Amino acid sequence: MGRSRAVLVGACSLLIAVSSPALARTADGPAPVCGHQPAEYEEAPPGAVAIDPGVDGDLSVKTAAHPPGTTFWLRPGTHTLGTDEFGQVVPKDGDVYLGAPGAVVDGRGVNRAAFTQRARDVQLRGLTIRGFAALQDQGVVNHDSGDGWLIENTTIEDNAGAGLMAGAGQVVRHSCLRNNGQYGLNAYQPGDGITGLVLEGNEITGNNTGDWETRVPGCGCSGGAKFWAVDGADIRGNWVHGNHGAGLWADTNNNDFLLEDNVFEANDAEALFYETSYNLVLRGNTFRGNTLVQGRAFASRGDNFPVATVYLSESGGEPRVPARTSAIDISGNTFEDNWAGITLWENADRFCNSPANTSSGYCTKVAAKSSCVAGTIEKPPAYGDCRWKTQQVEIHGNTFRFDPGRVGCTSLCGRMALLSNFGTFPDWSPYKGNAVQEAITFQQGNRWHGNSYAGPWAFVVHDTSRTVDAAGWRAEPYSQDECSSFDGGAAVC
Repeated sequence: MGRSRAVLVGACSLLIAVSSPALARTADGPAPVCGHQPAEYEEAPPGAVAIDPGVDGDLSVKTAAHPPGTTFWLRPGTHTLGTDEFGQVVPKDGDVYLGAPGAVVDGRGVNRAAFTQRARDVQLRGLTIRGFAALQDQGVVNHDSGDGWLIENTTIEDNAGAGLMAGAGQVVRHSCLRNNGQYGLNAYQPGDGITGLVLEGNEITGNNTGDWETRVPGCGCSGGAKFWAVDGADIRGNWVHGNHGAGLWADTNNNDFLLEDNVFEANDAEALFYETSYNLVLRGNTFRGNTLVQGRAFASRGDNFPVATVYLSESGGEPRVPARTSAIDISGNTFEDNWAGITLWENADRFCNSPANTSSGYCTKVAAKSSCVAGTIEKPPAYGDCRWKTQQVEIHGNTFRFDPGRVGCTSLCGRMALLSNFGTFPDWSPYKGNAVQEAITFQQGNRWHGNSYAGPWAFVVHDTSRTVDAAGWRAEPYSQDECSSFDGGAAVC
């Protein structure tokens, strides 16, 4: 876990065919969800149990007293959940919680969590949930990662920890995840991980108010949303902006992600960080004004690592891991005045069983841990399978516009990157020297082509000491960005 510094794909055949609802927009950009929830459930539906505010424990007591599958309707006003840290609602399978306009569930900085335990198919609609004191890496809503939950037209804001946890088959739609202390969403489930997660039409903004990367350096524990070992995620039509760190961060053995028609804007660090993970489609998104805080911090201390708006760290396509694609395909996106573009990075010292693997205890999805040890790791197939490889990445049909004056930078900005480090660690590593640098640059099928560029772009290639201009990037030995335009025009071949 944590920030790792850091194809055989030509015309990649993608098997994804899903409809993507258009992200609602105004003339100035995405239409806000936060503060603009529809006024639903003004009256209790037939058969619903009405809950009055102002009675400590009322919602939890009523839930305990009714059978599974009950619909509860919360009247307008502030609802509270008891006087100690363990005041909480424990839903039963199929319970539904509907909020009348103005219904707020408030933890008052006392209760740790709002909705807990492992009930299935719980629904929350029209609620505002705030003021809960979740601990680090824990969540307020769906605290124990129950499966099949639906969170819709709901605001989860101003909580400590994660506003929302996730379980398998969870759908989060048209909701506001705002100003939570650690994450807006923490998608982690012990055991086999989460499958079939959907995020659609949400606003995810201002999260990590607790500045966790400063409080716990290297923790890798912040972001608008964090995903761990999620297999199958559709992330469509969301507005991810103003988060204090990464916008979306997929960390360790995630697979089969589709991100389309999202707007990523003004996140302090990477808009998308895809780390030690597999098989991604990133298409039709807009990236605007991201990574400025992180980029300026790196530049101010003279750190020449190519920070990125989209950062692929030890992540690539892998046909042996079942998904709707066997590549990382990045196409049809617009990048405008971010600190930088896309970085493809592979840490030569990070592999299964290495002390440099910050996702300690985890191995790749194509190797057995027992094979990734001295005496076997240097032999095939372990040599290839014990590394999380940045491979089979195709970047095509995108628009990259960069004006240093608007971004406010003078150096170490406006860069693309394809690189690794010189392997040195541990002593038994078979990846010492420049083996991984050569592999990621020339042998692993990573390819830019058919893109449109405007502005003074530079390209970091092989290692941090090599920066070339567009002509050098296109020439041998790199031969990148065939059929691309560097004058702001359309790509032509």
